[in-house]
Amino acid sequence: MFKNPLGKKKYIEINVSRDELMHDIAFPGKYTCSACSSSLNEGELLATNWVCPRCNFHFALTAGERIMALCDDDSFVEFNAGMCSRNILAFPGYDEKLDKGRQETGLNESVITGTAAIEGCKIVLGVMESRFMMASMGVVTGEKICRAAEKAIELKCPLIMVAASGGARMQEGMVSLMQMTRTSAVIDQLHKQGRLFIALLTNPTTGGVLASFASLADLIIAEPGALIGFAGPRVIQQTIKQQMPEGFQRAEFLLEHGMLDMVVERGRQKETLAGLLAIHMGGKS
Repeated sequence: MFKNPLGKKKYIEINVSRDELMHDIAFPGKYTCSACSSSLNEGELLATNWVCPRCNFHFALTAGERIMALCDDDSFVEFNAGMCSRNILAFPGYDEKLDKGRQETGLNESVITGTAAIEGCKIVLGVMESRFMMASMGVVTGEKICRAAEKAIELKCPLIMVAASGGARMQEGMVSLMQMTRTSAVIDQLHKQGRLFIALLTNPTTGGVLASFASLADLIIAEPGALIGFAGPRVIQQTIKQQMPEGFQRAEFLLEHGMLDMVVERGRQKETLAGLLAIHMGGKS
């Protein structure tokens, strides 16, 4: 359990096990990098913000860690925190999955939204939490993203979304798929109002999230090695009966083929965003 992970005046409590979070300062552990198989201790990973110092593999961050890494201290103020999904279709096992997601993350939904500042520049920020049902997009997630865009229009400030998702939430059926249209429509309104929208795609960003708001940003940034695509590579290859190029859904391949604007390492993301925001606001990077 740790308090105030988001730098807010009102803290939340998150109860998770060591295996789930992979963070327990009191009991430093050993971790194996899934990319290079290096054995790493917790101190090494904390020093690099959970990036492998041997091969640059980016471990997953929680939503709270992501907010702390990107935002100025104590600047993040959450809104719409109380919105919760309901089992509207009486889908078997869905209530249990929702309860598990809430217990493991301390959040009510797979995205957290709020106002914040990056190097003094006010923004609206949304961060998807992959530990909550793989950050799948259901009705409430879609609604929170829509409200975040509307808040950016209201406050006349940029919107930044950190995406990490397995796609639409199947337990909500067609209404889950409708969130692709809803989020796309509100981003269109954001563009018409002249508000800057930046998307940061992390590993993985797939399915309906990628096929909607995450691909509509003015600037699309990705973390190194992030898996980005609508369907999984094996599904695509089995469907079209062709062998695809190695790494064709990784961030670096997409950058080379014009699908991304930048691939930015975690340690440089805040300064990169600050520079882009300064340029947009008419300042100096």
